[in-house]
Amino acid sequence: MKIAIIGATGFVGSAILNELANRNHYITAIARTPKETPKVKWVATDIFNVEALAETLKGNDVIINAYNPGWTNPNYANDFINGSKAIQEAAKKSGVKRFITIGGGGSLFVAPGLQAVDTPDFPKEYHDAASAARDYLNIIKEEKELDWAFFSPAFEMHAGITTGRTGKYRLGLDNPVFNEEQRSIISVEDLAVVIADEAENPKHHQVRFTAGY
Repeated sequence: MKIAIIGATGFVGSAILNELANRNHYITAIARTPKETPKVKWVATDIFNVEALAETLKGNDVIINAYNPGWTNPNYANDFINGSKAIQEAAKKSGVKRFITIGGGGSLFVAPGLQAVDTPDFPKEYHDAASAARDYLNIIKEEKELDWAFFSPAFEMHAGITTGRTGKYRLGLDNPVFNEEQRSIISVEDLAVVIADEAENPKHHQVRFTAGY
């Protein structure tokens, strides 16, 4: 398959790129600072230049959006929403219908009508970013043209998860997937497996989904 990855140098994007490259897909990797990787076409494209990004995306079978404006960015929330909207518009202009976008887990429901981001225990330092991801989820829910899927990672998904790639996971929709220890957890390597599997064998169409062990 021909797959475009936006944000391909980030923590999540690079893991997805590695997984898909190992599966021998043809990858166009889009990033602010492109790298040089065998079998990968790297392109530096400004995501806010919708026309240029659309041209870069043309001809692919799937677009995977792992855009992150940078955790130290003081304008993270606005840049995330505006960047995500620009990418969504470019995807439509490109003619590629399948669009998988990575959001946050804060909008997962931990009780009826209660999302994690609205609970007292939600980390304050991630509140604005999680709220921005939720806002974008509500925006993309109105999208009718693209065959989109919005992925919310498990609550625990960071560099400190050392399980590596197990290739095992369980799927969910609007509620977090908990393991036997009542932890919502997955490694970035297995997150990449989830996204690669979804790209190859689509199961989620115009819905949000999640995964965990």
